[in-house]
Amino acid sequence: MTDQKTSGSCCGSGGSCSSGTTSDVQGIGVTTVYKVSGMTCGHCEGAVSQEISALDGVSAVTAVAKSGEVTVTSAAPLDEQAVRAAVDEAGYVLVGQV
Repeated sequence: MTDQKTSGSCCGSGGSCSSGTTSDVQGIGVTTVYKVSGMTCGHCEGAVSQEISALDGVSAVTAVAKSGEVTVTSAAPLDEQAVRAAVDEAGYVLVGQV
């Protein structure tokens, strides 16, 4: 695996990031939006989605490279350190919740 953190992404170009916090409870679980830095393309989105999808309780993940946002639906609120570790494993940096 290449060290994507040093180059900013798998594509070698950097991204921008910001933070904030919102998470809302929906009828089938909890939906939380995270900010992830370094995603620039569909491959980046897939790598982040795959790692977060492997976390217990996660039912859906949508990553959008353009905004750097990853929307996660889970049965219960996720431990942010677990999400951070999954994003790190994919080669990116979790900034925090939006």
